[in-house]
Amino acid sequence: MLTLKKEYRELAPSERVLLGPGPSGVDPRVLRAMSTPLLGHLDPEFLEIMNETGELLRYVFQTSNTLTLAMSGTGSAGMDTILSNLLEPGDKAIIAVCGVFGERMVDIALRNGAEVKVIQGEWGRIVEPEAVEAAFREVPQAKLLAVVHAETSTGVLQPLTDLAAVAHRYGALLVVDCVTSLGGAPVLIDEWGVDAAYSGTQKCLSCPPGLAPVTLNDKARAVLHRRKSKVPSWYLDLTMIERYWGQERFYHHTAPISMVYALREALRIIAEEGLEARWARHELNARAFLAGCEAIGLKPFAQEGHRLPSLITLRIPEGIDDVAVRQFLLREYKIEIGGGLGPVKGQIWRVGLMGYNSNRLNVTLALTALAEALKAQGYQASAAAALEAADKVYTGQE
Repeated sequence: MLTLKKEYRELAPSERVLLGPGPSGVDPRVLRAMSTPLLGHLDPEFLEIMNETGELLRYVFQTSNTLTLAMSGTGSAGMDTILSNLLEPGDKAIIAVCGVFGERMVDIALRNGAEVKVIQGEWGRIVEPEAVEAAFREVPQAKLLAVVHAETSTGVLQPLTDLAAVAHRYGALLVVDCVTSLGGAPVLIDEWGVDAAYSGTQKCLSCPPGLAPVTLNDKARAVLHRRKSKVPSWYLDLTMIERYWGQERFYHHTAPISMVYALREALRIIAEEGLEARWARHELNARAFLAGCEAIGLKPFAQEGHRLPSLITLRIPEGIDDVAVRQFLLREYKIEIGGGLGPVKGQIWRVGLMGYNSNRLNVTLALTALAEALKAQGYQASAAAALEAADKVYTGQE
């Protein structure tokens, strides 16, 4: 018989200020919601909670799509759900790649047997409509165009309306990754002509990781129901899961009850604040933080005019040790920020000001900590100068 070699203490994680690319900080109200008593996943009270969660998701997505629900799994499960449900072997897909998460969409599409035309963009820049048009001229029968709205690896915010127009002109669906934008920047599914989209709970929704909101319009839903083959993943099969979230209440799997509680409360908080006010708050704090960074010589990485307000990317100055700075922030200030991925590893920092964490206090704290971390490596950085620049944004003197 196996025995334990040590006694495990009660869980007591260290305090952290989560200013990385995710997960983000969570409102105490959401944590309290998670601690409420469980209901059965087919209990009438829980079914009503599911209904309310779907209604709130439609509000945050700005859509009237009936098929709007939360998949059990993180944001990557949302990506897998949408692509695995819409693509079949032999289908042609066009996917824009300007960062890590575009690359992941390509991987999933290929695993589903699709033939993929990649629009290879530059990391840190958007994909231009002309590049999409050229790809469709080459593959006019493409079933869908997939693009990342908020590229978490680069901090770029991709405009979508022109891409939607091109895709629809060729009869294709527009599939969008909204993982780092939903709840922190405008996401207008119906107005922009997005056919299918997915997100995650752990970013601007300020909810723990574990659910992936998805939405499909009638056009995408028709494609789903015209499949010649079953969805390869039983767990992510929307043809069954929509029956559980819909009026039929057909049992599919045991829903993560506490996570649905958490998501409902997180969405209720967003509704109380109002979407426009929430977007404005993210934009203001991002501008203030970036102004403070530029005052101490830190330059933005993402393309000007197309920068995420929820995730700011900064170029690491020459001679500065990336890992040492991040370790200093964690050790001295309990702040987590993210490093670069792929070809920009060691070249950029990724600072998240998402949802609950997007506030003036965190902007002040992050600027002060960054300045001190840089000074520890001999870099001339004044926290006072950074805070003065940020204050000018907050007081309208920029």
